[in-house]
Amino acid sequence: MRKKKADMLILNARELLTITNSEGRPKIKEELRELHIIKNGALAIKGGNIVDVGETGVIVDRWFSKSVIDAWDHVVMPGFVDCHTHLIFAGSRENGEGILKTVKDTREASGESLFTEALLRLGKLLKYGTTTVEIKSGYCLSCREIEMLSIISFLGRNRKIDIISTFLGAHVFPEDQPKELYMEDLMWMIKEVSSKNLAKYCDVFCEHGAFSIMETDAILKKAVGCGMKIKLHAGQLNDMGGVELGINYGATSIDHLDFVSDEGIRHLAQSNTIGVLLPACSFHLMINHYAPARKMIDAGVKVALATDFNPGTAPTISMQMVIALACRQMKMTPAEAITASTINSAYAIGMADKVGSLEVGKQADIIILDIPNYQQLPYWFGENLVETTIKKGEII
Repeated sequence: MRKKKADMLILNARELLTITNSEGRPKIKEELRELHIIKNGALAIKGGNIVDVGETGVIVDRWFSKSVIDAWDHVVMPGFVDCHTHLIFAGSRENGEGILKTVKDTREASGESLFTEALLRLGKLLKYGTTTVEIKSGYCLSCREIEMLSIISFLGRNRKIDIISTFLGAHVFPEDQPKELYMEDLMWMIKEVSSKNLAKYCDVFCEHGAFSIMETDAILKKAVGCGMKIKLHAGQLNDMGGVELGINYGATSIDHLDFVSDEGIRHLAQSNTIGVLLPACSFHLMINHYAPARKMIDAGVKVALATDFNPGTAPTISMQMVIALACRQMKMTPAEAITASTINSAYAIGMADKVGSLEVGKQADIIILDIPNYQQLPYWFGENLVETTIKKGEII
């Protein structure tokens, strides 16, 4: 048989985690532990996409390439999908200040400096194995939120990483404006964001001290009316009924869920909404209270993981650390945490048709880990285990 030419071959992986998903939906329950591992695995890449996956001997018989990576004694898996970040901001909060400190710093920063800092952070994401990321606005709390989303859009055209943007003008209320007036501004901004196609999702922080259930309801109603998809911060510190509200609006995901009732878990399990868990936030805040992942998984909730990267409550870009925390603090297995950080997280931002698993036809978004088996990913915590990051078939 005549061999076909590929742009790149990756051969001899000790474990190739394909995380294939024949069901066409996020993985649940026992499915989360099914990584579909190919021993001595290999894959072929052409035109930025995966064109073949299998055992090394089979791939070598079918394909040739001048560019070959020998992944001997390494784990090869999909790049991480970080489906919840607040990556664009100015300043830091090492002294424990609140969101409004970041709002002040971000408002004072130029658009150029915000872009430059965000670009550097995206480089770190890639270095740590994240190849697709969601980025929220939310640190201007003014009509400048539109500019923030424009910067996020520009970032997507200037870095080899897929970016999904989310409008989070409803992060908290600004200090310099009455609530009623800011709610009016939010309604105007939602219309502008939608008409200019600046964000795929509209998000709201539904929490005491942020937006009430009634205020959240009004914002989500406006967003849905403007054709936007919904995300929601809910259950981070209190169970206010945000889960039920988000599900009623068909939210793609509801994020945090540290405080969620058994009834809320039942509603999530019966819905198409994904529960995005953010253990780095609880770890950094030292509150010793994490989302009940074990109970949620057993109930059939579609679970994903993300960093919640932000300067106040989760200053980390490492999905590897998130996986380590998920296993230690939320009692997820390594396989469950990996699935929740790849294919399920891809579903949480509407990207599962392109990323999140190593399947023919999907983007060649791949990481090579310097470990001999996947169980060591959460075991060696606090260091970067990524030896190589490949995005759309190119080594980054």
